[in-house]
Amino acid sequence: MQGFLDPAILFFVFGLFAGAVKSNLEIPAQISRFLSLYLLMALGLKGGFALARSGLTPEVAMTLGCALVLAVLVPLAGYALLRRFVSGYDAAAIAATYGSVSAVTFITAVQHLETQGIAFGGHMAAAMALMESPAIVMAVLLANRVRQRASLAAAGAHVPSPGATGRLLHESLTDGSQLLLLGAMVIGLLSGADGEAAMQPFTGDLFKGMLAFFLLDMGLVAARNMGELRGKPAWLLAYAVAAPPVHAGLALLMGVVLGISAGNTALLMVLAASASYIAVPAVVRHAIPEARPSLYIGMSLGLTFPLNILLGIPVYTAVAKHVLA
Repeated sequence: MQGFLDPAILFFVFGLFAGAVKSNLEIPAQISRFLSLYLLMALGLKGGFALARSGLTPEVAMTLGCALVLAVLVPLAGYALLRRFVSGYDAAAIAATYGSVSAVTFITAVQHLETQGIAFGGHMAAAMALMESPAIVMAVLLANRVRQRASLAAAGAHVPSPGATGRLLHESLTDGSQLLLLGAMVIGLLSGADGEAAMQPFTGDLFKGMLAFFLLDMGLVAARNMGELRGKPAWLLAYAVAAPPVHAGLALLMGVVLGISAGNTALLMVLAASASYIAVPAVVRHAIPEARPSLYIGMSLGLTFPLNILLGIPVYTAVAKHVLA
């Protein structure tokens, strides 16, 4: 119950309400973009400062390894399942969406752990960055494989040239938001305690309010994307609800087997359970134009994202704490 009374979460709920009643409340796109960049920069700095304090440890290496394994397993398993029910293009797009991660969900989880007083490693910001791109790369490759098998190129269908595919992969690996996160983390690591003291107002005092403001905007956006789910097959909606906890369970299993701390395991669970609604759609719209955005965006932003923010984060944290604490 305490998680629901967190001001940032309440602002998200308020945004959902305002969007549901079709209020004209709106956060300008440039302000929303600034808030997103601020949160990523602050998170990267905080992660770098924490990593400077803890140093490189075996758990850091194990956790990053788990993140990379999850980033490969989740989209492959998702594609294998989804391919039975939808086209290969839709399967690749949805699998990429659920195989990649949501930075906002992760940032909200970090704030939740800090509020609960649960320790976690600064390297988890790097884990998030590692998990963003593999699913995008695999989606592009899987979609190209579908095109080749169906001989669509001979029929004049849209088939990106090797150069165009290379550019798309380059964009996914050098995305500005991801580079900002990693760059800020390196700066935090290099500047250490002195940098942490100098940046405290930026990474500390302002962070909670900025997150609340951004979650208000995300509540509005999520509410307006729920309409995309109308008329969609019930099993797709079930996937959007059931797949995240299954992915989180896989992360929990890894945490238990490898003895990863409760805080780091909780964040791995959140990352595995989250779904991208920014990075993946931006690439997939161009790389896999045959896929339907109403499916992969509607499912991730209209259903999975709000469920993770409202229920997933506190549940995954409680489970990881109970099992590993």
